[in-house]
Amino acid sequence: MSAAACPEPFAAWQSAQLARVEQALHTWVPADAPAGLGEAMRYAVLDGGKRLRPLLVLAAAEAVQSAPGSASDSDTPPTPAPPAAQAEAALRAACAVELIHAYSLVHDDMPCMDNDVLRRGKPTVHVRFGQAQALLAGDALQALAFELLTPEDSAIPAAMQASLCRLLARAAGADGMAGGQAIDLASVGQPLTEPELRAMHRRKTGALLQASVSMGAACAAAPGLAAARAALADYGAALGLAFQVVDDILDVTADSALLGKTAGKDAAADKPTYVSLLGLPASQALAAELCRQAHHALDASGLPRVQHLRALADLVIQREK
Repeated sequence: MSAAACPEPFAAWQSAQLARVEQALHTWVPADAPAGLGEAMRYAVLDGGKRLRPLLVLAAAEAVQSAPGSASDSDTPPTPAPPAAQAEAALRAACAVELIHAYSLVHDDMPCMDNDVLRRGKPTVHVRFGQAQALLAGDALQALAFELLTPEDSAIPAAMQASLCRLLARAAGADGMAGGQAIDLASVGQPLTEPELRAMHRRKTGALLQASVSMGAACAAAPGLAAARAALADYGAALGLAFQVVDDILDVTADSALLGKTAGKDAAADKPTYVSLLGLPASQALAAELCRQAHHALDASGLPRVQHLRALADLVIQREK
């Protein structure tokens, strides 16, 4: 996902947000965790990855914060958080989502899961540090994500902190990422229908991407925006599935050097994918249709500032790794 390929206003926004996220991750992921654990944690998170999920959090927060509200929304706290607290919540949520994503990659790459040796263009964490340290690093990153969402002595309202924790926990657990991975492992060598494949990927990949959008929206305590938040959730759902369809496409069309991970591993492992089920042209058409659905959801939101979310949807479809 290259800023150079994007229109200049989005490229400038993207660059600024990525710099904020990288600086925060460098600050918040501890180097001094005992017995080399901090080194493994930082290796898993820093200096790599597209950071799509943090960008979705920040773009969604921006979209909702820009909207004029009305007092009719009963699901919003009666006393909105001050702008500085909303900005802090969004940055913490952006980093927390990335930590959950990183932990999931560490565990997914291990021999008991996908047994991969390459991630983000470098050896996977268990190859570099050993399986036990990789397992602990993933566990610690998961715990740190929720620690970031619940800071002490912060102006972030307790209700907002709780909402963010709930959204992230649901996306990472049995109804989300972990459940999707369980289905994936159980489906090796098994034919799946398109609805079954869609249900698996909505959990495994889509849930965390959708949660990124919903968490960003939850960082803005503007009243009167229940319908807009629902539309953003629809956008996140379409985007999340589109990301996985494109991932399946890239697994058969890109090489490992470009992907930064092992190409062709799904076919080698006899895993069901959109390409194996629908074929390459139909999968490409589905990805384009899901992108259109994401754009339509943004239009339906009525929010005035969704251009960065729109650009992120386009990048998901156009990405080469």
